[in-house]
Amino acid sequence: MGRKVVVATCSLNQWAMDFQGNMERILDSIIQAKSAGATYRSGPELEIPGYSCADHYYESDTMLHSWEVVAELLQHPSCTDIMIDVGLPVMHKNVTYNCRLVFLNRKILLIRPKQILCDDGNYRETRYFTAWRKVRQVEDHYLPRMIFKITGQITVPFGDAVIATRDTCIGYEICEELWNPESCHIPMALDGIEIILNGSGSYTEIRKSHVSQDLIKSATARSGGCYVFANLRGCDGDRVYFPGISMIGLNGSIIARTTPYSLSEVEIITATVDLESIRCYRSLIRSRCLHASQSQAYPRVQVNFALSNDDDIFLPICSPVEYKLPTPEEEILYGPACWLWDYLRRSGQGGFLLPLSGGVDSSSTATIVYSMCNLVVKAVASGEEKVLEDVRRIVSQADYVPRDPRELCGRLFHTVYMATENSSNETKARAKLLSQQIGSYHIPIGIDSMVSAALGIFSAATGHIPKFRVRGGTVRENLALQNVQARLRMVLAYLFAQLMLWVRGRQGGLLVLGSANVDEALRGYMTKYDCSSADINPIGGFSKSDLKKFLHLAKERLNLPVLGEILGAPPTAELEPLQEGKLAQTDEADMGMTYDELSLYGKLRKVECCGPYSMFGKLVHLWSDQCTPKEVSEKVKVFFRFYSVNRHKMTVLTPAYHAETYSPDDHRFDHRQFLYNYRWVWQFRAIDKAVERLETGRGREDQVERSGSNRSLKDSGSSSFTRPSSRSSNHSLSSSSGNESYRRGVEVTAEPVTHRLIRQTVQTEASPATNPFSLPQHVTYTCSQSVAEDEASHRHIGSSSEEERKRRGSASMVIPAQKAIRCGDKASVTMQQHTTTIHL
Repeated sequence: MGRKVVVATCSLNQWAMDFQGNMERILDSIIQAKSAGATYRSGPELEIPGYSCADHYYESDTMLHSWEVVAELLQHPSCTDIMIDVGLPVMHKNVTYNCRLVFLNRKILLIRPKQILCDDGNYRETRYFTAWRKVRQVEDHYLPRMIFKITGQITVPFGDAVIATRDTCIGYEICEELWNPESCHIPMALDGIEIILNGSGSYTEIRKSHVSQDLIKSATARSGGCYVFANLRGCDGDRVYFPGISMIGLNGSIIARTTPYSLSEVEIITATVDLESIRCYRSLIRSRCLHASQSQAYPRVQVNFALSNDDDIFLPICSPVEYKLPTPEEEILYGPACWLWDYLRRSGQGGFLLPLSGGVDSSSTATIVYSMCNLVVKAVASGEEKVLEDVRRIVSQADYVPRDPRELCGRLFHTVYMATENSSNETKARAKLLSQQIGSYHIPIGIDSMVSAALGIFSAATGHIPKFRVRGGTVRENLALQNVQARLRMVLAYLFAQLMLWVRGRQGGLLVLGSANVDEALRGYMTKYDCSSADINPIGGFSKSDLKKFLHLAKERLNLPVLGEILGAPPTAELEPLQEGKLAQTDEADMGMTYDELSLYGKLRKVECCGPYSMFGKLVHLWSDQCTPKEVSEKVKVFFRFYSVNRHKMTVLTPAYHAETYSPDDHRFDHRQFLYNYRWVWQFRAIDKAVERLETGRGREDQVERSGSNRSLKDSGSSSFTRPSSRSSNHSLSSSSGNESYRRGVEVTAEPVTHRLIRQTVQTEASPATNPFSLPQHVTYTCSQSVAEDEASHRHIGSSSEEERKRRGSASMVIPAQKAIRCGDKASVTMQQHTTTIHL
């Protein structure tokens, strides 16, 4: 009957500049597609050289070797009687284009250049390629001599054209063209093109796995047709991970899809499409038919070949299928695990080493490695020969077959707990228990002697002995003593990574893993060149809140009960002395902001492109029921001071799995300077003026009256904001130190913020008759304007003197105590008769 077509698309785990391996995977996909009965095979974007070649695209060698691969494919006996398109860079009239090359039976039919390039996020296509802007036009392209010898063709069509076979018409889009408002698939569909193929290189970002599927369903729903989408898979040499989700859509539905987050290097899917169903679908949309009758025609390359067979009555057609999309927690569980596997097997190393502290971040990294081991064991059990070959090479055992994820983890994964006198027994115990449950090769060590030796050298040279702040030292001394511990851990991590396989009688070394999350990078809450400095970081693209949700999932999915204990513990760096054996330092108190606030700051800064003033303008309304305008302004200022003071740390940020849209990684993704005037004089002055307008009631009082609020706004004339409490007593505060209460008449003062710590002291003078568990009516809140003056002892800006800080002064305001607590700050409360001290 000649109406049913079998088309194939694939997900390929290519590697930038690995022409031999890339060609072998392309050939494998062609052979599989042909064996499945397909008469057309489509592949991912730039599959021949690999997508992430970056500036290698400037090199003539890259185009030469790409054409050599094309020559091999043209001559291969498996590449006959099936139409094939592949992706490669092509130079046409001295301009380099990102192209799809279509061939059939040793003849090149068309070279179709990309018309809309992508420069979003990590993409920089206009740096290497030029968009083809000659719509519906073709030119003659002169082929290299090596191709002429095979095909006998001197020139081939180059440009915006489609291919007309005896039974259908085929068109092309390339990646970004599907996402763009001026997508090509609509005018092509109006011109009668029934099958549209898209070779894509679309990397993953958390919460975006649905986007390409939605676009394909929408594209084919509006104008009918078959849409064949091919995507890359894996880590091809950079920070991004390609999820390998290729699919085939038909008339608004998905009828076939590859497996997301798979270790398989080559995966083919096919679909049998009834061409008459496309024609019927389109003819029923009458408004479409009117536009189609007036559409401008595309140049057609006529090919004497049919994708369908005369005797296709026995071919079953494909039906729509609903596919479950991965949750954000599953994206963290599987995506970085696959990325780590690609990195390990392609790096030539023998495993991983992780400084395991027993906290959420390092435990997340450890859990992802264990997830990787689970995926490897399952892939081997399902018959993935390439995965088994890689495992045997990595563990240096030719007959090894991994059957137990814990046993495999013990071979590949090494964890080290590096304790000092500031480390608690609780974190040490949690690190040991997690290592036992995942099976890692675990070593607990003490590094106090190393720290003492380093400080001894300093004291011998200078005659000065630095002390922690709790022991009478200055802020700078306190910072230096914390940083020396952190940096020595990095040195030890690399020492153990280099020698642990030698200790275990194996060849090679280990990759050092980092564990800094995206929020800490944004805030700069890390020591430069501490153990956050590593070879790669699988969690560097995720927020703290997402990592916690991920651990909840992993606890059940991977049967790791200890993760419950880790989630229940307060995050802490454990770099300052313990108090009576208990933690005296927590991350959120150190940072002066919560992780949830950091995530919001990051999204406003990067995704919504907010500077300080714009961010204040959004948050003053978003937090209107929690904070006064003055409070919001101080929070915004604190964030931008810390961000700008620490921005230089991004220049040495460990390469991390890219996942979050607000990542501060300055490697192509977040292009900003790393030396700032951290005072933001002009911007902060604009915020102050806005606060003044809001506090004096202009544009604010009307809004309050309309909402029926019982709050009163008063300008005290001295930067004070007074508001009566709207709620009554019997409130308690949950904090890292437990649930305690506080009293009426509270005064909050804040000393200058230094390095990581914002401290507010709350004192109350209450009569014995006062309810000790009721909320105070008002709080006086004093915030220093010299926030982050002493943020990092190694930063590029000199520290301010005490006189400078006094000269800048501080701003005070009177606010309801409840509001002081509800602004997102976590607090610890200590009750002392009629005096309450709150550390925020």
